[in-house]
Order: sequence, then structure tokens, then C-alpha cells
Amino acid sequence: MRDCKFILEVEQVTKAYGAVEVLHGVDLQVRAGERVALTGPSGSGKSTLLNCLCGIEPIDSGRITIAGECLQRESREQLDRLRREQIGYVFQSFHLLPTLSAIENIELPGQLIGMDKQERVERAQQLLHAVGLAHRAGHRPDSLSGGERQRVALARAVMHRPRLILADEPTGSLDSVNGAKVLDLLESLSQTHQIAVLLVTHDRESTRICERIVAMRDGRIVESLDS
Repeated sequence: MRDCKFILEVEQVTKAYGAVEVLHGVDLQVRAGERVALTGPSGSGKSTLLNCLCGIEPIDSGRITIAGECLQRESREQLDRLRREQIGYVFQSFHLLPTLSAIENIELPGQLIGMDKQERVERAQQLLHAVGLAHRAGHRPDSLSGGERQRVALARAVMHRPRLILADEPTGSLDSVNGAKVLDLLESLSQTHQIAVLLVTHDRESTRICERIVAMRDGRIVESLDS
């Protein structure tokens, strides 16, 4: 895989559902290791753009490049590999597997890319310690608080050392205290492992960990500012 200045490049991307055009020629670039907040009102196109970046939704025109690989040129197998190896995901609703313990949830991305078991366990233990949950390693999600579940989700997102984290309202279901802790951890993990972050949020407080704020309105990028 070739080295690239930008870990994420979105070029003139359009997306429509029937006659309704949701994205209108969106351009966006995120540098390696950079943290960028994507803001805007409901209906501005943030979630649709995120789904396109995840590969969940195909775009109608334009190009999306992640870690030097163009999503539109990849086969389904190559796209799945790219998602497993280069992207970490953090969601508002955690998306932890209920039958797995905290450490097993964290190990999962490593398992999916064929990481050696001993390395996988050691890295998961290190990450649990980093997010302050070493004492909760054997607990399943239903016995963890919301803040603890999101910290497990953060550890899982960086388990495989991705180049990019896509975070969709990661503090949306948390109180202000736990939300602040999760943001601090996301910033710390990004800095430690030099992982770029695209943080989709309605919350102005969440943008404090980002170096740049990009605003969307009516399916377009309307502003990009240093935070």
C-alpha cells in the first residue's frame, strides 16, 4: 500500500435517494493523524456521508480514497479487507457483542485480520489498561455502565491499529462527565497511535479534541475552520 499525505480524500461525491439528492459534490480531506469534527444540523448529510465512507452506501459519482485505496475501484472482498484493516468504528450505541466479555470484544478486530492469539490478548490487555478497565476484562456489556461500554468500544476501534477512526456521535448517549472522559480517551488514543479521526457530532463540546471543524449544510461542505 502506498504512503499518502491524506488518509481520507473525498472528491466531488454525490449521493441521491430517488429524486432527492442528499450529497452535492462533497470535497473533504483528512491528513494522517489529524482529528476533524464534521458538524451540521440534522438532515445536512453527515450520516449519509459517513455511510458512504464506511462502504455501507455506494456513491453516485465522485471518488472516496482511504489510505491510498479508492473505494470505487475495489471489489467487495478488497473493500471488506480495507474496512477490517484500515478503519476503526465508534458508534453512539456502542455495538458491542453481548455474548462476549470486554476483552473478547476488544480482541475481535485482531482476530478478523488474523493476528496471532498471544499478540492479540496482550494488546487487548494493554488497551483495557489504557482506558481504565483492566479490572472489568471478564465482564459482558450488560454488566458495564454506558461510559464503560463506550471505553471498551474505543479500545476495540484501535485494536488493529487502523489509519482512520470514523466516530458517529460517540458521546450522544452519555452524560457530560462520561462524555468528557470518552473524548479525552479518543484524543489520547489518536495521538498515541497516530490515527486520524473523523468525528461526526451535533455537540460543540465534542469538537474540542479536534484540530479542524468542517460544517455541512444541505449536503454541502460550507465551512472548514481550525478549532
